[in-house]
Order: sequence, then structure tokens, then C-alpha cells
Amino acid sequence: MGAGSTRAARRYQSRPGRTAVVVDDLGALRGPTAGEVDLPHRLLWRPDRSVDLDQPWQVRLMYEAVLTESVRAEELCAWLDAGTLVGIWSELYLPRGVRRAWEERHPVLRRLPAAA
Repeated sequence: MGAGSTRAARRYQSRPGRTAVVVDDLGALRGPTAGEVDLPHRLLWRPDRSVDLDQPWQVRLMYEAVLTESVRAEELCAWLDAGTLVGIWSELYLPRGVRRAWEERHPVLRRLPAAA
């Protein structure tokens, strides 16, 4: 774990056997916000790992993958952007443990209206 990161309590898992990872400061999330990016295979398990950040559905796909598969805060900081995360939080389909871990650490996310 790097500086500025938090491993959520063991009860918050991104999937069985993997503890959800959360950053202490949303401001540390300064990832790309436009254009095409290529995620590492470890984060996005598919042959074509390019993501077009100008396509809203692909942004959601990338954020769901990174939030679920990251094992280090550095990965979160490299790929996620704080403003984008807050803007799409209610639209993301996330494992319950990931959502709870992030909302517990960052109450601003908890107060966002849920997607219809």
C-alpha cells in the first residue's frame, strides 16, 4: 500500500479474497479524462483494453473495472479522476463491498442521488 491509501476493513471486498482499496483523498485521483487509454490487462480482462473516455458508457466500464480490480492506491490515482468519479458514482455498477468502502471513507459519494 502506498502513502495516502486505505485498505478497507476486511468486510469490504471487491470480490471474494480481495479487499477493496480506497484512497484517503479524492483529490489524489488525477487520471485521464479524455481520449483513448489502454488499461493494463490486470485491470480490464478482455483482449481489447482500449477505452475511449469520450464515450460515457466506456468511462463507466473503465471506472467499474478499476474500482473493482485495483490492489494499490497508485492504480486508482493513475486511472481515475476525482471529478469524473463523483459525477458518475451513482451510475456505476459496483460490488457492494466496493461501494460501501468508498462511501464510508468519502461521505460525499453517499449523498449523491442514486441512478434511476
